[in-house]
Amino acid sequence: MDALKLIAQENIKEQKPQVEIGSTVKVYAKIREGERERIQIFEGTVIAKRGSGVAETFTVRRVSYGVGVEKVFPVHSPNVEKVELVRKGHVRRSKLYYLRDRVGKAAKVKEKI
Repeated sequence: MDALKLIAQENIKEQKPQVEIGSTVKVYAKIREGERERIQIFEGTVIAKRGSGVAETFTVRRVSYGVGVEKVFPVHSPNVEKVELVRKGHVRRSKLYYLRDRVGKAAKVKEKI
């Protein structure tokens, strides 16, 4: 087996979070500030997923104080403590980049029942 694949196998999480496009999630991320470490929650809508294996990532978007903020989280990163599903979204696309141009109610994703 390839040396890179062996290293990658060690870092893969056994239970990866079930993140779906359009869902609203809370991402618990570890933040290091000097010697201290704390957990910061980032809540928003999943607008994209990409990659596979160790390189798999998902993008979460939220509007904070009128400014759109997007963060890309690696699925298998040790800095991502957990991903909590708040609500499932009903979408028909794999990438929701069109939400960047929407404001207010138009930027909402319908809930899956």
